Amino acid sequence: MGTASDTRFWDRTSRKYARGAIADPAGYEHTLDRTRALLGSNDRVLELGCGTGTTALRLAGDVQSYLATDISAGMIAIAEEKCSAAPVPALAFRVAAADELMPEAMQFNAVLGFNYLHLVRDLPGTLRRIHALLAADGLFISKTPCVGDMNPLVRLALLPAMRAIGKAPYAGIFRAAELRQFIRAAGFDILAAESHATRGNDNRPYIVARKQSPAAEQIAG
Repeated sequence: MGTASDTRFWDRTSRKYARGAIADPAGYEHTLDRTRALLGSNDRVLELGCGTGTTALRLAGDVQSYLATDISAGMIAIAEEKCSAAPVPALAFRVAAADELMPEAMQFNAVLGFNYLHLVRDLPGTLRRIHALLAADGLFISKTPCVGDMNPLVRLALLPAMRAIGKAPYAGIFRAAELRQFIRAAGFDILAAESHATRGNDNRPYIVARKQSPAAEQIAG
């Protein structure tokens, strides 16, 4: 089991995923508003794990350029259908993983990863790649389910059982405190860690992190 199986899962479920409703609309709108306030009109933005493009279509009109990527061609196909119906000139979609984007070819002012980090199989490596893709003082903005903070029944029984029968993708198990440690270890300063949930215990911290300057990284190292 690896990235190829994850891709097949998301391709297979892309249409069903697209029909799903947002569980916490008010919390989602809060996340959009908070993110929009952090982005500038001249920013070049990368979104990883964009799914069917819902967030990209809401944010791309406020920045210079917005590249939205996902490992699933099925997800990107739906995103492009939605974009064709309501074009956003600054927005482009691409089937790609973080490690397929070359830092030498592109530098971004902000990288976004919503409901994304728990799905990558090499979290430290992915965070280092994000760091490399960011311009100096660039922002990494994420909202990540922390499975390690969820009900033990979910992480120890339900999730493995669903994965075994192909009903769930890979999901990394870490706590919010551990996620913050991973982000700092990749060369970021955490500027904010917030909860945007308006119902229940969401366990999805919204984190804003800034790429450290080379001098700060040397001191930290």
